[in-house]
Formats: sequence, structure tokens, C-alpha cells
Amino acid sequence: TPSTSAAGPKPGRMWKVLTAVSRGCSGISPLRIDRAFHGRDRAGLRDHLAGPRKIFAFRPIVRRSSAVFLTAMPGRTKASSACGPEHSEDSEGSREAKTGAVQEEADAENGGAAACEPSPNLGDPEIVKSPSDPKQYRYIRLKNGLCALLISDLHNPDGSPCAISSEGEDEGDSEEETDDDDDSGAEIEDDQEGYDDECGDYDEDLDPDSELEELTDKDETRKRNCTEKQSAAALCIGVGSFSDPNELPGLAHFLEHMVFMGSSKYPDENGFDAFLKKHGGSDNASTDCERTIFQFDVQRKYFKEALDRWAQFFIHPLMIRDAIDREVEAVDSEYQLARPSDANRREMLFGSLAKSNHPMKKFFWGNADTLKREPKENGIDTYTRLREFWQRYYSAHYMTLVVQSKEILDTLEKWVTEIFSEIPNNDLSRPTFGHLTDPFDTPDFPKLYRVVPIRKTHSLNITWGLPPQEQYYRVKPLHYISWLVGHEGKGSILSYLRKKFWALALYGGNGETGFEQNSTYSVFSICVTLTDEGYKHFYEVAHVVFQYLKILQQAGPEQRIWEEIQKIEANEFHYQEQTDPVEYVESLCENMQLFPKEDILTGDQLLFEYNPEIISKALNQLIPSQANLILLSASHEGQCQLKEKWFGTQYSVEDVDQHWSDTWASDFKLNPDLHLPEENRYIATDFALKDPDCPQTEYPVNIMSSQQGCLWYKKDDKFKIPKAYIRFHLISPLIQQSAENVVLFETFVNILAHNLAEPAYEADVAQLEYKLVAGEHGLIIRVKGFNHKLPLLFQLIIDYLADFSFTPEVFEMITEQLKKTYFNILIKPETLAKDIRLLILEHCRWSMIDKYEALMKGLSVDSLLLFVKAFKSQLFAEGLVQGNFTSSESKEFLNYVNEKLHFLPLVHPCPVQFRVMDLPCAHLLCKVKTLNKGDANSEVTVYYQSGARNLREYSLMELLVMYMEEPCFDFLRTKQTLGYHVYASCRNTSGILGFSVTVATQATKYNSEVVDKKIEEFFLCFEEKLKNMTEESFKTQVTALIKLKECEDSHLGEEVDRNWIEVVTQQYLFDRLVREIDALKSLSQSELVDWFQMHRHKERKVLSVHVVGFGVHEGDAEVPSLSNVHSPSSNEIPQLTFFDPSSLTDITCIKNIKVYTSALNVLPYHKILK
Repeated sequence: TPSTSAAGPKPGRMWKVLTAVSRGCSGISPLRIDRAFHGRDRAGLRDHLAGPRKIFAFRPIVRRSSAVFLTAMPGRTKASSACGPEHSEDSEGSREAKTGAVQEEADAENGGAAACEPSPNLGDPEIVKSPSDPKQYRYIRLKNGLCALLISDLHNPDGSPCAISSEGEDEGDSEEETDDDDDSGAEIEDDQEGYDDECGDYDEDLDPDSELEELTDKDETRKRNCTEKQSAAALCIGVGSFSDPNELPGLAHFLEHMVFMGSSKYPDENGFDAFLKKHGGSDNASTDCERTIFQFDVQRKYFKEALDRWAQFFIHPLMIRDAIDREVEAVDSEYQLARPSDANRREMLFGSLAKSNHPMKKFFWGNADTLKREPKENGIDTYTRLREFWQRYYSAHYMTLVVQSKEILDTLEKWVTEIFSEIPNNDLSRPTFGHLTDPFDTPDFPKLYRVVPIRKTHSLNITWGLPPQEQYYRVKPLHYISWLVGHEGKGSILSYLRKKFWALALYGGNGETGFEQNSTYSVFSICVTLTDEGYKHFYEVAHVVFQYLKILQQAGPEQRIWEEIQKIEANEFHYQEQTDPVEYVESLCENMQLFPKEDILTGDQLLFEYNPEIISKALNQLIPSQANLILLSASHEGQCQLKEKWFGTQYSVEDVDQHWSDTWASDFKLNPDLHLPEENRYIATDFALKDPDCPQTEYPVNIMSSQQGCLWYKKDDKFKIPKAYIRFHLISPLIQQSAENVVLFETFVNILAHNLAEPAYEADVAQLEYKLVAGEHGLIIRVKGFNHKLPLLFQLIIDYLADFSFTPEVFEMITEQLKKTYFNILIKPETLAKDIRLLILEHCRWSMIDKYEALMKGLSVDSLLLFVKAFKSQLFAEGLVQGNFTSSESKEFLNYVNEKLHFLPLVHPCPVQFRVMDLPCAHLLCKVKTLNKGDANSEVTVYYQSGARNLREYSLMELLVMYMEEPCFDFLRTKQTLGYHVYASCRNTSGILGFSVTVATQATKYNSEVVDKKIEEFFLCFEEKLKNMTEESFKTQVTALIKLKECEDSHLGEEVDRNWIEVVTQQYLFDRLVREIDALKSLSQSELVDWFQMHRHKERKVLSVHVVGFGVHEGDAEVPSLSNVHSPSSNEIPQLTFFDPSSLTDITCIKNIKVYTSALNVLPYHKILK
């Protein structure tokens, strides 16, 4: 179901969405995303039991998506840093690493050790950190030039110190940690949509299972009373794709893959991943224009060994010839998965506009042609060139390292010095590109480019190429400008465009990826998501943008606004919540390349100096005559004769219309409806922690209950920050009564979000975030932030819900956008496969095609008014309040809902989950053709249904999938090279358990039935591996899973998410983690083997879902161009094309889902409570 959100980008930032697909997704960008740590919820890196495993991937950069939590970062820029690896001398106050013994000798020589022995955990006072941050930091430089930041995290979540244990020993480490991916009553899996948002289109979240999958996709484990966090490390090399040889495009990215294929000391190809998986860890890597980052996390007990294994990839990687061809296929699959992404296609087109000698012109991804076929034809030995590239660029003095663990700093320093000093230093100067400025100062840049997108969308991108802004990070001029340009309140660009019904969303700024900011340039982009009417008036839309910029240029920078931004950022930094260690170290290792030592923790977050001259200089360059305009619309199909080389994007280029170019060259009039924002009334000023007014409890308690609703409450006593979370689920049986009702409900929620966008925007920029989710069975309202002004925002949302109204024009605008949204979801193989699987499994589910058909038949204003009236008349309101509120204050939220909405209680309780079909003991196959006629990508999922099980059996399934994950990846991806995405998943479909293996492949390489057979081969091999598992190996796996479940929450949001799953599924088993841990402790190896064999043989209920791409292996003689995808047309209802099996035997083929499932038994509602 859709999740529409007004929790959008803060102005002043190009918002970045981090999805659980950072290990690869369809829609991944070649230019990596950076992370910020403001305590905001976001999709987690660690995803052990569902979704694709961590593989070496470029990161997605998405402007906005309501399907995942958003994280923002102030305009990050780079600074030449005396602490950076490019400097050979130690900076003032830096510390050259010594082993503990050497340090003691030095202290003794200075006569200070005996009299005043230094603390073994003494941090570096020059590094500025948040007052809320209990960690200790130390900066060192190794003899080989590598710079390292050591982080000792010896504190509990509330900031109180832990006992310091001896080196490498875990106190109370009898059981180990894990992660789990259960939704406890909702479909649980990785929501692998390729977040391909061009600039905020509304289609990312209308995927089956939005609210609950989002929570579990973040992989924020339901943890009990915290034992400790994972240990983590990240290493950034100051070299990226800009350094690719012209004759080997994609070599830097390929090397990022290859270095992890074993080392001299640890030669097993998948050895490191297997080691991490065995001990509850994960790893990842990414390649950017001028940097490459590697990171991992693992249980603390195994951190030192993991560091040694990991460091060997930089000391002496194997990179054997035999692995070259196989890994080229992985890189090529990654490229093929990225090709249908409009964001990636636009970036490639934009890069092609650079000067011929500029590295932005290069093809960073790499594919089988550039890394295999063409080098062979040209007599180039890729293997030799790969080794030469590693020797030249993977040098210690280009590297920055961050390690975080519950160890004292002296211990971490000793480990890092011993292990990482072996990385070679070639003493060669780092490649620089700073002399290649003004790459877009060409005649072709300031023109209008019409582009045919993959998705149904209209968007206008206005972009300027500016001089690099890296040295201005203390002022953040682009941050200030985009704060104003991206504002959504009164007087803003978007407010005006919405009133004209020309735009749905606007995002402006710099995304801080290498594509948008590097040593040669910085871009400033304004992206407007247009309505159909807005597309017709796109020049007028551009004119409104230029009018607003002219206002800013004439008025000049305003100190009041800059200081308001500064205050908001300072508040967030001062009271920041802790984040997951692996995310944190990844961010900081890059910061070390960008900022001086004292600003490593603050440089990407705080505004330091108000300098109107610097702001004006950037602002005055944003003039119409230097702007590049890219207009995306499906209406351009058949009109664009040019094609971009690598992604096949169809486009045309033309001069800007003469009338408008003359207008913009003149002293055009300003728009009186546009003005600067007024003072923000939502900025918090009271940060006091409230005294509890009732006994403290370990879990949420029910403090209000009636026929109309109930409220769960827990006062935070762990993180002790002045923030809170408010969540409500307004449940109605009306929604699922028909496909039309589902569409009416989604239209209602989208219009409500549209209505709130302007009045709630000031709260949104003041760290009061809100989100409206059209759930399967009700409206979900989520609010969080500083508690001081949070009630005002919650009341505003309820007021707009109570007084809901809309104009026919808004209705038309939103329904037209929904049509595009549904279509854009249907053309993605992964989301179509998921929709089909759930349509087969869940009774009375309405498919995306059902909803699309209902919408295309036409809805009326009156039908929506009648639906909303009926929806609001009878509800059950269930809420959860956690954080810095008293119980009496929390009760007021439910009281306010009841008083404002005046609804009657439900006549009968409304189930909050679907009933599930009982599959027969057979192998079912549902094989359909992708609806994207230019897409070679296929998706194959083989699902085993288990049934209604208990907590113990759920724990068995988790353990099974955790053990399965690494061999699955090794067999299907590494050895068989079937595709880039290969993963095993736990499935909890409305309480009915199952497990699956998914492979994303290409029809140009493999037939989907061949892939299905290979998955069966894997299961045969895995069964033998499982039977031969030693008792020691079994105990290690169990311990790893337990340890991950015990791993402490990084911030309050993780605890809230875990509790909210229990509330929204009406299971209320808040101590679920404790029970699962107890169950795991009592499991035996024989039980695990028997459980798997039972599902493979005696109770074999298998469903294979194939979404088949276009390619020679699927019988397509000619594959159409990717840009020719708009078939069916906008006014056509897409129909699935079903296929019979061609080579699979003993298969029951499903060719009419509704007819087939109508004959199946329906399982009763089931909750996993025992």
C-alpha cells in the first residue's frame, strides 16, 4: 500500500535516501550516497536475514522517497586538511601511532609515566564532539602515512560508563548477537525497490507492504536489555572512478569488487564474508568519483581478527585470473540492473555534456564490454592493468581509517598499528583534478534537453555548474541557498506552483555525491516534479524559479535566516542520537578526507561562519543564461532522435525558446507572491528532561483503552534526550472491501499530505518530522522530534484530517499522479514479482493491476467525499507514545484524536492482517513477462511455505536462513554468476512463515527456468552442508544469532520501531526478543536439519515466481530499446502475459491467479505469540 509522506527534504539540503539496497538494487546510482547522522531513522545497513546480502555496490542517490526514512546532511564540502592523508607531515596536535610498549618507553624517558600515568582511554581534546556523545576519539597517523580515527565506545545508551574489560575479552559473552527480520504478522522481506526517484515522484512507496516492511527493512532488531553494539571499521581511499584509464572504463569499480576475492594470508574467495556471517557481521563497499569506501561490522569478540582479515585486502589481495571473468559478470549485472533507472540515466546524460578532457565524461560503472570484450580485442590484459591500478592507487598515504569498538583507545591504537602498518605506501603523489575546472562551460550546456524517461513522469531539472565549493564548508553557501529554494511554506516557489496546479514537489541543492560535488566543480540543481498541466507550462515553471532566485540576489543573504538554519543544525547536533556503528565509521572515514581534524565530526553538519560575500558569490552565478534544463516526459517518446551511449537514453537538444531567453536576459519583473520565509515558530527552546509521573517500565504499557481506541506508552529512561515519537494507527474495515476503496483511500492520504505540505513545513525543517502512511488496514500517522513543539505538529495533522477538504483540481492532479505511480511500480521486475507472490499467498489482496484498473475506470470527487466521510465515521485508534513525555501528556494525544474526529467505535474488530492461502504440497510456477518492454532484467524467487508456526519454529527459520545466506551467495553469485542480486530471505506473511531464495538475472544471459534449476541445485548442496554441520559450527551460528538479538539499540527510534511492530500488528509481545533468545538457546542441530528436510521433502510447498525480462534466452529475437517502455500507454490497463514452463518438470503452472487461488484452502488468522 502507499505511504505518502510530508516528511520531506529540509530546505538547504539535497536529501539523500539510504535504502537497505546499498548492496545493490535496480535503480542504484553509480555515484555513491553519503550518510549523515542526525539521529534520523533510515534504512539500516545490516540486513542479515532478508534481502540481498552486502555486495560491492554503487549507492543510490534519491532526492526523496516516502517509502523509507530520510536522512539529511547540511551542504557538505571538502576542505584541504592538515590531517588528511595527502599531507606527509603530522599536523599540530596529531599523534604518531606507537605500540603500547613503545608509548610507555617514551613516557618514561620524559619522566612523566611514573608520576602521572596517562589514561589508557584518553581522547583527543581537539576533536569537537556533541555534548550528547559519550564516545572517546583519538587521531593517529601510522608510519606508512595512513591516518586513523579510533573510537572507544565504553558507554551505555544513557551515557553512563561501562566497565573496561581487558583487551579482546567480552564480559558476559556466553551468548552471541544477531539480527532478525521478522515483522511478526506482516510480510517480512527486504523491500527491494530500486529507489529510482528522479526528483521526488510519488511512486516509490505504493508497493505491497509499506509500513511494516519499511520498519523491518531497516533491519532494526527487536532487542532486549542491550549488551553491546557491534564493532565496526571503515576505510576510505582518496581515489575513485576519475582515475579510470580511458581504455578501461569502470576499472576502479571493478577493483573494488576484486580486492575482496581473497588475500595471500586468507586465500578463500568468500572467506571474509563467511567469517563475518559466522559472527553476526556484514560488509559493504562503494566507488565514487574521487573516493572508494569499504566498511564492515562484527561482534566485538571477533573484531581484531576481522580487522586482520579485512586489512589483508589492502596489504596483499589475491586477485587471481580465474576470478576476473566471473566478477566481470557481477559488475555487468550491476550495470544492467542500473540501466532502467531514470536517475542514473540522467546523470550519465549530464556527464556527457562535460568537456572532452574532463573525467566526468567517463563511464564509471564498467560492464562486460569495457572490462572484457573490448580489452581482449585491443590486446589489453585486464588482469595486469588491474594489478597496476591497485599498486598505483591503493597506497596507505591516500587512506583514512575509522575503527569503533568497546575497547580502550590504547588497545585500538595497538591493533591498528600492528595490522594496518603493513599496507604499502608507494610515495607517489595523489592524482588531482582540481585544474580541470569549469567542465560545463560549453555551448551545449545552457540548452533545453528533452528526455524520454523509463517511468511515467514529468519533471524539470534546472542545473548550474559552479566552481568547487569545497573550501567553504564553514559557511555552506549552497546549504543556505537551497534552504530557501527548497522551502515549501508561504511565499516559496513550490507553494506558488502548487496553487497553480503545476507542481507536486520541488527539491533543490547539492546531493554531495561525487557526481554533484568534487574537486573540479559543484552543481546546484533544482528539480520540479510537474503535473500534466505543469508540463504544458514548463517554461513558466522555470520563470518562477528564476524570479525567486532574482529576489534572493537582489535582497542578498539575510543573517536572520542563516542564524535560524545554524540554530536548527546546532540543536540537532547538540542532542544527536547515536547511530549504528558501521554507518558512523563509514561517514567519518570520508570526513577525514574532507575536513581538518577538529571538524571531522562537525564539518558536514554545522554552520560555523556567516559570510555574506561567499553566499552572494555562489548565488549570483545562478542565472538563467548559464542554466541547463532537462525536461523528462513520456510525451517525448518518438520525438527524441539522439541516444546516450551507455544507458541508451533517448533525448533531443534545442535552444531555449527565444521569447523566454529574451525575457530572462532582460530586467524581468518579480513575482509579488514570492517572498522569504517568516520566522519559524516550531524551533524548540525547552530541552529539559521530564520527570516520570508513573512507575518506569521495561516495555510499553496500555494506559488508555476504550471501544474507540487504546494507547501504549513508555517513558524513555535509557537514551535521555529531549525527543519523542508519536504513532497512531486509525483502523478501518472499509479499506479492503474493494480495489476501488483501496484507491480512494490512497487518493485520500495523498491529498491529505498535499494539504499539509505548506502549513507543516516549518515544523519539518525544525526537526519535527511527520509521515502519513496509507497502510493495508488503516491510516498510520508518525511524528517525531524534539518534544517541546511536537504536540503542535500532531494537532495540526489531526486538524487537517478532521477538516479534510479538497478542490476538483487537486483531486485531478493527485489521481493523475497515482496513475503514474501504479504504472512505475508495475514496470519494475522486483516489485511486480513481489506483488504476484503476495497476490497468490494473501486472501482478498488487491493487486497493483487491480488498483490501476480501478483508477483507470475513473473515480469521482463525490465518491471520494463519500469514502472519507464513511472512513472517519467508524474507526479504532491505536497509538504508541515513547520518549520525553509524561503519561498524562501522552493521554492528551488520544484524547485529541477522539475529540476532533468524533468517530463511532467499530461494530466488529477489524483484522490488521490478511488471511493466507494454504499452498498444496507441490511445486507451483507463476511465470509472467515483465511489463517494461525494454528491460532485460528478470526476477526469480523460489518460496517455501512453512505454515502457522510458533516462536520456536520461527527461531529455527531465522537460524536456517542466516546459515544459508553465505553459501547461497557463494554458489549462485560467485560460482554460477547468475546475477548481481542473490539472497535468501525469511518470510513472515501475515503470521504464516516461509523462506525463499531470490536471484535477479538478465534474459540476455540466462533463461529464468535455468536459474530456477540452479536454485534447486543450491538447495541440494545446502542440505548436505547442513547435515554435515559440526556441533561446534551449529553452536557458533546460534551464538551469533543470539548476540545480534542482544545487540543494543543505537537510538530511541530503533526501540520505538520494534515496539510499534507489536502494536500495529496487535500482537503486543514486547518481550519477543527475550523469548526468541530463550528459544534459540534450546535448539538442537538435529531439529534444524529435520525442519529443513521436512520442508524440502515431506511437506514440500514450493512457489516459484518468475518475472521474465526481454532477451535471447527468453525467446525474444529482438529486444526493444529501454526508452520504448511506455506500452501499455497511459490510458491502457496493463495485462500480465503468463507462460507455460519450457524445461521445468513436475510443475503446476498458474496462469490465472484468481481462478487458481479460489480453489485453495484459507488458513485462519495467526499471530506468533508462543
